Amino acid sequence: MKSTTTSNFAMVRSLGDEHIGLEARAQLNDHLDTKIWLRLLSCSMQIEQSVRQHLRTRFSMTLPRFDYLAQLERRPEGLRMNVLSRYLMVTRGNVTGLTDQLVKEGLVQRIDVPEDRRSYLVKLTPKGRAQFATMAAEHERWLIELFENVPLSSKEALYQQLGELRVHLAQQPSETLAPEPEDQT
Repeated sequence: MKSTTTSNFAMVRSLGDEHIGLEARAQLNDHLDTKIWLRLLSCSMQIEQSVRQHLRTRFSMTLPRFDYLAQLERRPEGLRMNVLSRYLMVTRGNVTGLTDQLVKEGLVQRIDVPEDRRSYLVKLTPKGRAQFATMAAEHERWLIELFENVPLSSKEALYQQLGELRVHLAQQPSETLAPEPEDQT
């Protein structure tokens, strides 16, 4: 195991400074858990950077806006703003601003909730649904291209192992993995 870990570490180091990213922080004698965390973070950030660039270049769209539309596309009945804010990769303070912009562009609509006058649902408009469908199809194609040279068995094993890691992390005591306080601005 030691030689596999050492050779794997050297392989990633061979990427060079322009590609190594956060994993450059890892040292050969670091604990394996530290190296795993840095590798996961590096992979995630590299994929996210690629997706952000494609969205920006092809659709003049930010990742938070794309995620906002994706959440609504999955729930055609709409979502209350407070629920939507929990699903998004943005702070609660940004949800109202995003909603205002997307309403102005005709991609989403606000619908009053009769039983709660302080609340409303947000839903995709037909225009928003059509534009998101186009973006989502290309987004999936980009991801397939990113992973195309990874063997299927490796992808399946990685998916399984990451699922096990998620379950393990979710079962940690809350003080170990306490969420950061939300930005209230």
